[in-house]
Amino acid sequence: MAEISWYPYDKGATLGQKGSESGVIMRDEEHPLEARITLECDTKTAPFAITCGIYGCMMHTRFFSIESEASSQYEEMKAALSALLLTENEGGPEGCRSFLDGVAEFVEKYP
Repeated sequence: MAEISWYPYDKGATLGQKGSESGVIMRDEEHPLEARITLECDTKTAPFAITCGIYGCMMHTRFFSIESEASSQYEEMKAALSALLLTENEGGPEGCRSFLDGVAEFVEKYP
């Protein structure tokens, strides 16, 4: 199966804008299987924040004090979300349970 790529959210128009954590959006990407991940700096809560979500299912935010850690976690979370999104498209009740278990595991792995 060919890899499904992330692409700039709103063609990059959100970069430099205020994000959901009231910081400045540094990176903002969307997945064709309906997910989004955003990295902000200078948020009200911490120097850096990653917010990610699967449309209609979950929203999750993490905070960081070091940019290099936030950047590496952004990439790691992006890869984990991609894998999780592929399980969502597995049919039947087992696929749904597996996906929901995966969402719970994702949130636990990336607190």
